[in-house]
Amino acid sequence: MLPLRPSIKEHVLEEYWRKILEHVGEDVSRPGLLDTPKRAAKAFSFLTRGYQEDLTTVVNDALFPSDSSEMVLVQDIELYSLCEHHVLPFIGRCHVAYIPQGKVLGLSKVARIVDMFARRLQIQEQLTVQIAESILEVTGAIGVGVIIEAEHMCMMMRGVEKQNSCTKTSAMLGTFRSDARTRDEFLALLQMRSSR
Repeated sequence: MLPLRPSIKEHVLEEYWRKILEHVGEDVSRPGLLDTPKRAAKAFSFLTRGYQEDLTTVVNDALFPSDSSEMVLVQDIELYSLCEHHVLPFIGRCHVAYIPQGKVLGLSKVARIVDMFARRLQIQEQLTVQIAESILEVTGAIGVGVIIEAEHMCMMMRGVEKQNSCTKTSAMLGTFRSDARTRDEFLALLQMRSSR
């Protein structure tokens, strides 16, 4: 089987990576860097593949009838993203909860929605809201809660260089915003797991 040809986009990215390396003072003809522009272009395409995905395709009709009206929580979904300000990674965990109203979403689709938005240039605050709004849109849930905890390389590798900082963001929609008991249940479930 013949290998897939890289897309024109990757060829363009490859040339830009070559120029970046040259501009920082590197010799792109040295053995260690000969294939780096190609590898970097491929890696960057992978890290931003969320731009090639949409909610309908990701969900793929994985909605199932259910009489459950109790909270569904998918916890500790690892995420990897790039900050839109410095194009440096931020890495963390996402916790998604919703209260169904007649249908539930396939569990793996929750993680795929997180990935779709994370694999774009992002700020954590916006990422949190995008995930919550999408889960609400797809499920028609009574409420949705999303919490993200992440470490940002733009704070750790440069700038203030704080190695132990963690950023937490939340988005609470529907009953998660209007009903303190629902919100408290969500937070208590998260605490149960972290205290083990």
